[in-house]
Amino acid sequence: MTLIKSISGIRGTIGGKPGDTLSPLDIVKYAAAFGYLVKRQAGPNCKMVIGRDARMSGEMVNHLVVGTLMGIGIDVLDLGLSTTPTVEMAVVMENAQGGIILTASHNPKQWNALKLLNAKGEFISEELGKEVLQIADSGNIEFADVDKLGSVITDSSYIQKHIDAILKLELVDVEAIQAANFKVVVDAVNSTGGIAVPLLLKALGVNEIIPMFCEPDGKFPHNPEPLPENLTAISGEVKRNKAHLGIVVDPDVDRLALVCEDGSMFGEEYTLVAVADYVLSNISEESLSQLGFQKNTVSNLSSTRALRDITEKHLGTYNASAVGEVNVVKMMKETHAVIGGEGNGGIIYPELHYGRDAMVGIALFLSHLAKTNKICSMLRESYPDYFIAKKKIELTPDINIDSLLEKIKTKYDKQPMNTIDGLKIEFDNEWVHLRRSNTEPIIRIYAESRSETTANNLAEKLISDMKQFIKN
Repeated sequence: MTLIKSISGIRGTIGGKPGDTLSPLDIVKYAAAFGYLVKRQAGPNCKMVIGRDARMSGEMVNHLVVGTLMGIGIDVLDLGLSTTPTVEMAVVMENAQGGIILTASHNPKQWNALKLLNAKGEFISEELGKEVLQIADSGNIEFADVDKLGSVITDSSYIQKHIDAILKLELVDVEAIQAANFKVVVDAVNSTGGIAVPLLLKALGVNEIIPMFCEPDGKFPHNPEPLPENLTAISGEVKRNKAHLGIVVDPDVDRLALVCEDGSMFGEEYTLVAVADYVLSNISEESLSQLGFQKNTVSNLSSTRALRDITEKHLGTYNASAVGEVNVVKMMKETHAVIGGEGNGGIIYPELHYGRDAMVGIALFLSHLAKTNKICSMLRESYPDYFIAKKKIELTPDINIDSLLEKIKTKYDKQPMNTIDGLKIEFDNEWVHLRRSNTEPIIRIYAESRSETTANNLAEKLISDMKQFIKN
């Protein structure tokens, strides 16, 4: 059982002892710390937005968080069953001072979490995150008098408002999607995507929707992380129903995976690549100017090089950020990127909002697929093929990881490098990225190449280098 306290939120397993897990006492402790910080900054009139995914502990966690915020003197808008991007948008639309999303994202059913949002509907900064943890540990929190308790209002309309905002986007082509007459299978892992995704597809003009695991009861039928090994059921269902594609979202609907008509995986890394290709191909210079964007893209250092290839094909500039959504968003703003995200199926489309959003990803991808007149597998084949190997090396606690990475850096000092997040080394069209774990004595190794064998060999070569340095 685990409790993970990080700058962006609090995540843990349900049950067990306080301080070891996400117990009711811990939920109250950290909700109070964040609420107190937001209230202190906002003053007497303070509103926060709350929403949750459908996992089984969600209702219990929701009651604790809402009650705690009311006790601080904060008015709460409770969206109930919702999605992470919907809550992010609602914070802005409500002019709220912050928000909390109750979801452990792709983690299994025993996990839950409090994800913390600022007044922009974005994940809080590292500085604010550290302050929340400090307040929680100090217990220096003042609750409201009885006459100044907060209120709570429930509002289940925001998923529809989210969909309405998507439909208004210039590049979402409802007519093309309707004309394509798509048949789509949806796997929403029995969470809130089972509500949101079919509603979105109907609004886009998709008339044949085959739902799989769309009952939002939190009883995940398989590991909820949308990786190929967890998607065998929908792969078979797509082929059996002769569907055009399958759509898979994680429990809080911020990651999007796609299954082609032949049951093959489009690839989470390529969700962003395909959507970026569509956006860069179709957005006008006039729109870019009006929105204040440029034909630039951003993903994190561990995401596929294919995004860079596509961006440069469209005469744009690609930039890589440190791993983590908050870092991607920061660099997108700095470079005026028109689209960005992460290689885990996370699409960030800032014309809508600065947050990973599977819903807008679905709308843009279907527009792309409809207008290319290609079947899904052919569209995937139109992009450069890269393979990413993901490995790790476990170290003893006495090993100086910084010193070890410095030795690797010295050995490959003639190669282009990036050190904003661990160490990334480029070799022509290949790269390897070494990242230390924040919680364990582990270095994670990611390597990419046009060849799966070469990617694995490159990762193993760096592991061998590190073992040799340790031995010496």
